[in-house]
Amino acid sequence: MDGSWLNQLRLLQKTVVLILDDLEPLTNQQCNDLLEIVEDRYEQSSTIVISQFPVDKWYGLMENPTTANAILDRLVHNAHRLVL
Repeated sequence: MDGSWLNQLRLLQKTVVLILDDLEPLTNQQCNDLLEIVEDRYEQSSTIVISQFPVDKWYGLMENPTTANAILDRLVHNAHRLVL
């Protein structure tokens, strides 16, 4: 491993506003990666999530229910929601 993944994580952590556009179904590995990103940014930086699915359906988009709980807990806590 050349450390590029860790470098990407650090870059995402330092980004002032991270926009996750078009949230779609996630594999177990993608859930783990997203959790790591969300945990690094939690209560530190702004994250905007855009999805055509309502928030109450996001849980079903994630393959791992335990990881989904952790991700959604962090994303929804202190969130400002805009529903169009």
